[in-house]
Amino acid sequence: MTYREAIEELETILRALETDAVDVDDLTTRVERSAELIRLCRHKLRHAEASLDRVFDTLDDEDEADEPIEEEEDELSDGEDEDEEDLDEHDDLAGGPGRAW
Repeated sequence: MTYREAIEELETILRALETDAVDVDDLTTRVERSAELIRLCRHKLRHAEASLDRVFDTLDDEDEADEPIEEEEDELSDGEDEDEEDLDEHDDLAGGPGRAW
């Protein structure tokens, strides 16, 4: 039975309970059937949720694999630091920045 079929049957039972004068024996049977249908719907919803979670996890894993490697960014910033160190060494020499020759 599909989720839609279960929901439709639940709606039919609900309409019958709202409009008909239901005897106790029939009421018990309908309530028991409703409980079975509700369990089935819950199971199908949990299964669908788990399947969707797996799909989204797979997409997240693919996104992480497509991200650029951060090491390249670190190498660039390391290179900039080396250039700054070279300038600092020249500051100590006569004629360095801010000093007259």
